[in-house]
Amino acid sequence: MTATSTPATAAETSEENWLRLDRQICFSLHAASRAFNGVYRVILKELGLTYPQYLVMLVLWEEGELPVKKLGEHLRLDSGTLSPLLKRLESAGLVRRERSTRDERSVVVRPTEEGTALRERALRVPRRIAGATGFGVEEIRELRERLDRLTAALDSAAVEADVEGEPGR
Repeated sequence: MTATSTPATAAETSEENWLRLDRQICFSLHAASRAFNGVYRVILKELGLTYPQYLVMLVLWEEGELPVKKLGEHLRLDSGTLSPLLKRLESAGLVRRERSTRDERSVVVRPTEEGTALRERALRVPRRIAGATGFGVEEIRELRERLDRLTAALDSAAVEADVEGEPGR
């Protein structure tokens, strides 16, 4: 138990309460995600980007150039979701897609000069998002680390469930 937690009451731990919406971690994460998307929507409007497009640009600013498959792995997106995003970014002049010269089955994505220049304007985004949370830098770092651990645990659980097979199948 942490210093900030309080002992659970019998009513809070009863199985009847497990199905209450306000007890679901998945719903808390979903609500936080939607709230983040709302803040990002306003902030990113100045850059002419949607939140998913911003994520694509973050990876490309970091990596420079990537095959679409690797980009999808970074973002945890399949090609069916990623392709329309890339098409819109390409139409906006921010990225270029080209067939790989080493492997014609692979498409490589890179930021254009305009896409690279957008990075300067995007430098203000993280600070504005942090300000919107009301959290300090250390709180944000701790939350990110906990969420990364949660993601890893859930990925592991999903793999185990896949291997074991779902009950009733």
